[in-house]
Amino acid sequence: MNIRAIASELHTIRDLVRWGVSQFNRAGLCFAHGMPDALDEAVYLCLATLHLPPDLDDDYFDCRLTHEEKRQVLENYKIRLSKRKPAAYITREAWFAGLSFYVDERVLIPRSPIAELVQQQFSPWINADKVEHILDLCTGSGCIAIACAHAFEQAAVVASDVSADALDVAAVNRANHGLEHRLQLIESDLFEDIPQQPFDIIVSNPPYVSEQEMNELDREFSYEPGKGLVAGKTGMDIVIPILQQAAGYLAGHGILVVEVGYSMPALVEMLPEVPFTWLEFAHGGEGVFLLTAEQLHACQQMFDAL
Repeated sequence: MNIRAIASELHTIRDLVRWGVSQFNRAGLCFAHGMPDALDEAVYLCLATLHLPPDLDDDYFDCRLTHEEKRQVLENYKIRLSKRKPAAYITREAWFAGLSFYVDERVLIPRSPIAELVQQQFSPWINADKVEHILDLCTGSGCIAIACAHAFEQAAVVASDVSADALDVAAVNRANHGLEHRLQLIESDLFEDIPQQPFDIIVSNPPYVSEQEMNELDREFSYEPGKGLVAGKTGMDIVIPILQQAAGYLAGHGILVVEVGYSMPALVEMLPEVPFTWLEFAHGGEGVFLLTAEQLHACQQMFDAL
């Protein structure tokens, strides 16, 4: 890519975005890390590089850029095209539930549909006024836990992860959002080191990709930590222990919310009699189930038998 030559022919933000969309589509890039298509990714990467807000008014797209600004945007486009590195790892920023988060290759890029649930305060499944304690298992960047802390301002939030590297990233985000006093970070293998207290909400976006599926994923996924994605041959190596242990940590009115993505059929086949509620999302996404504390207790023998 001759950046100097290309920059001489492109003049505005709109020019750069249009060129980026064409190149991204031509290269057949994978858009599965928070951006639905080439247009959204080109806009995001361009604006982030220029230190402009993601909701920039359309009138600004016809502003002319300096040569240095064009060079910086094209350099980032080049990285996206040649290395197939997801845009969030290039900018070191991702958005989740309307909030900005620092990310790098130590954590998955936030993209869970659980964001929609958090913004709705998990309605109608729980009374938001009664939520005092929330647990986020496999927190990664801390995005779900931090979004919950914003949505439930009266609640104390615990976020755990088995990865010390991930918790270092979560600590950066906790500080950036000023939540040191309300968000506790714990290095723990699921519930192993979690304080034995009743949580009103336990939420988790754990690893759920099978070993075979991991081998079939696009190159973009290779930048993410494998331990944050893969969970054994069926993808259920983390989900099943969560189901087996969650009841002991839920308040009587509490709920468990877990994302299993496209491993949903494997879980249903494994536990056909469990009354999972599979949640629907206005903005897309699937494979997130909800169980009440009562349902978890009723199904405990089925979980323990696995």
